[in-house]
Amino acid sequence: MSQTSAYVLIIFLAFVGFLIARYIRHHKKNVQEALICPLKANCDTVIHSDYSVILGIPLEILGMTYYGLLAISYGLLIILPIFGQPLIVSGLLLATVCAFAFSIYLTLVQAFVIKNWCTWCLISATICATIFVIDAITSPFFLLLISDF
Repeated sequence: MSQTSAYVLIIFLAFVGFLIARYIRHHKKNVQEALICPLKANCDTVIHSDYSVILGIPLEILGMTYYGLLAISYGLLIILPIFGQPLIVSGLLLATVCAFAFSIYLTLVQAFVIKNWCTWCLISATICATIFVIDAITSPFFLLLISDF
């Protein structure tokens, strides 16, 4: 996979992730509208739990911010390759690593603390994992790491 096609795929996934976070935000603010959960679980239990906020910021706002900034950043890398400096690329990789680790934590919270599932949250976690894998395997740092083996 070329780096440009990987970036386009990351932008697409980030856009989908943004829309999911926006959907959750919309339903969370409009309490009278129940969040439709395709797994027949109770998404409302998860999105209204004590774990749905960190440092006073709702997780869906953090998700929209993360996905939006990711899409913009990778778009800039495509349009203006001069932004592809090692510091910027490694910063984006670090952001995807952190988001992936945080999504694992949130999935474990759903499983073992809340004991309920939110389909949209699981889809978002899958998107985070996919973005991380794409970013990792196309990263020059990863390529340097595996070239030693």
